[in-house]
Amino acid sequence: MDLPPDLTPGAPLSTPDEEACAPPPYLLTRPAGGTPAVPLVFASPHSGRAYPASFVAAARLDPVALRRSEDGFVDELFAAAPGFGTPLLAATFPRVFCDVNREPWELDPGMFDEPLPPWVNTASPRVGAGLGTIARVVATGEPVYRRKLTFREAEGRIRRFWQPYHAALAALIAETRDEFGCCLLIDCHSMPTHPAQAGNPPDFVLGDAHGTSCAPRATRLVEEALSDMGYRVRRNDPYAGGYVTRHYGRPRDGVHALQIEVARPLYMNEERIERLPGMAALQADLTTLIATLRGMDWSFLR
Repeated sequence: MDLPPDLTPGAPLSTPDEEACAPPPYLLTRPAGGTPAVPLVFASPHSGRAYPASFVAAARLDPVALRRSEDGFVDELFAAAPGFGTPLLAATFPRVFCDVNREPWELDPGMFDEPLPPWVNTASPRVGAGLGTIARVVATGEPVYRRKLTFREAEGRIRRFWQPYHAALAALIAETRDEFGCCLLIDCHSMPTHPAQAGNPPDFVLGDAHGTSCAPRATRLVEEALSDMGYRVRRNDPYAGGYVTRHYGRPRDGVHALQIEVARPLYMNEERIERLPGMAALQADLTTLIATLRGMDWSFLR
């Protein structure tokens, strides 16, 4: 990804022309006919790769370094979902630009050139780690920006990207629950290689907020389906679920949320952000998983 020659460091992080031609904040693919066949919703909040050119120019990191925060190609891994009667919602914008798996206003005051409104959450552990709604650092810990941001810039991203994505997700969940009396949200992510996992790392981590966001039986069914295909599956360690899982998972109301983390070495080169030959086999297995879930009786979720 080459930087446009007319964009220089310190340029605004968005321009009117960019906003006019930018893709929509999400892509929603519904089943044929528009009617879901089962009470499942698939979502990919971190696979967006439409980087505003002015954002790339204003960042102190090269484009590939920025992309290492992506859950690269996860929307493609689960692309078969609509063919089995379930909608697939995918963000088009990158998480380093605006992270929808955070509260809407988790912001680091050290990133801004002015005091933040008192209602902004500046004290969460995610903000402390530099990974709030507007990230201060990328996944490798390197700072993103050359300069301080204005609150107006952050507010613009949250209103133009975060809010529409969550409005669409909330509507899908409500529609599904109205249709079936329950809903299981599968929130799809990928996980980087971690030194602590050397030796016997998991292929998948299922996060149900330690049993609070999803019926244990539903988590077990997904776990068994993946294990039966030969994958190493772990629960809640080290990923128990983020904002989406904890916010939408309300089992008492018939809404369940399960986060799936896929190990990146199974399908992509993490350094170059490129698909590996193994991606086709993994995609086929995840299609089998979706088909298996499609055939299950989910009435126990009500």
